[in-house]
This record gives sequence, structure tokens and C-alpha cells, in this order.
Amino acid sequence: MPHIQLKNTNLFYIKEGEGKEVILFSHGLLWSHKMFEAQIHHLSKDYTVIAYDHRGQGQSEVSPGTYDMDMLALDALELIEKAVGQSVHFVGLSMGGFVGMRLAARYPDKIKSLTLLETSANPEPVENLPKYKFLNGVVKWFGVIPTVASSVMKIMFAESWLTNPQNKSDYKKWSKELQSNKKSITKSVEAVIYRKGVEEEIRHIKCPTMIVVGDEDVATKPEKAKFIQMSIPNAVLHILPGAGHSSSIEKPDEVNRLLSDWMKHF
Repeated sequence: MPHIQLKNTNLFYIKEGEGKEVILFSHGLLWSHKMFEAQIHHLSKDYTVIAYDHRGQGQSEVSPGTYDMDMLALDALELIEKAVGQSVHFVGLSMGGFVGMRLAARYPDKIKSLTLLETSANPEPVENLPKYKFLNGVVKWFGVIPTVASSVMKIMFAESWLTNPQNKSDYKKWSKELQSNKKSITKSVEAVIYRKGVEEEIRHIKCPTMIVVGDEDVATKPEKAKFIQMSIPNAVLHILPGAGHSSSIEKPDEVNRLLSDWMKHF
């Protein structure tokens, strides 16, 4: 699988399919392109699909210094310019959505359409910071130990998904994925929890925009999605019953259907 050398970091990405339209997937914090496995498999039959790992996460380089959302947006921009060479249909989940909103507002010629899953245009709510800072402090010293992974799983997934016995093997798989993060993941966490809001910027987004949120999302609650919909002209909103902060994993068939129906517009 390819890596691409950018100005300031080296990113890992996968590319599948040979369609004319290009869909670019941008993952959430603590994960990698793997959280879109079901979507990549489904959509690569008809489209060119690219999914990448943010710097400091997955198989991308842990570059030195601190990270912020503007830096990650520029990484994605450079990836689009160097690896794609045309405008893309950008699909961003949570942290990936933070990147997607910045790109669509600042570089409209690069983003043909925008899909935002479980994300927010606002800064991190103040009431979340003590818990997130504590967990990040533990990770800085000890890594993503099982007790931290257990706490994070409750943030990342719907309670109904977590308590469903049919998801036991998937729970183990994704908990193990969390625990595979290196201690350096704390840099990415800080980029997310100390991010600036883009409430005013998103009002300038002109491309077609679809927003999806789980009705059990506790990390970026449905009202955050509603705010984005009200702010971006002509944006559409879908609320997924029984999904939390990781709908691409929790409700893959529903997300696949929404994306397939969305892409028929182009």
C-alpha cells in the first residue's frame, strides 16, 4: 500500500476502484482508514476510493511538533493535489469532518461534495475537557491500556451497540485497534480537544453537503449536526437510529446506502 511524501510529513493511504468520481475518506481520532472498511469495499465497485491515515495516526508518520486542525487540513489538501489531481467527494468522520469543513470553506475548488459523519463545527465542549485531559494524561504515561480503551469505547460507540451480544467479536476487534495506538497519539488528541471552532467559516461552504449523526452519539451530539445543517446552505441531515460516534462501523449498511444514494446526484 502506498505512502506519499508531503512537505512536512509522510502519509499512508489506500486506493481502490477505477471510477471517474473520486471519494476521499478521512477518519476519526484514535482510528485509521480501517474504520471505513465496509464503505471502501462497497463504493470501490463504482468509484475511485481513497482513504488515508492522518499524520501521527494509523500507518502515517508521527511527525515532530504539535498538531492542529489547520495543519491536518493542509495535509489533506496536499494529498488531494498530489495523489488525486482533481476535486473529490470528501467524507469525514469526527476529526475527519473537522478537516473536511475547513477544506470545503477554504479550498472550494478541491471539494465537489462534502459528507460529514458525527462531527461538530464548534470547539470541544468545556464539560468534556476534564475527562478527555485525564484519559490523555494516562495515555501519555502508559499508552492506551485496557481501562482507557474501555472508557473510550463508551464514548465511541452507542450504548445499544455495546450491549448487543452480536457485536462481541467486533467489540474485541475495535478495542484491540484502540490499544494499538502509540503514546504519541496524545498529540492528535490535543489537536482535537483544543481545536478552534469554524462556526462562521462553514456558512461560506457552497458545495452539496450531507450530514449524518447517530441518535446515540455522546461525543458530538445530534444538536451539533443540526447546527451544521442550519449553517451550510441547502445541507441535508440524516439521523441514524441506534448509532453512536462510529456509524461507519456500527451501521455499515445504512451508511453505505446513504453514500450510494448521495453519489447518484453527481
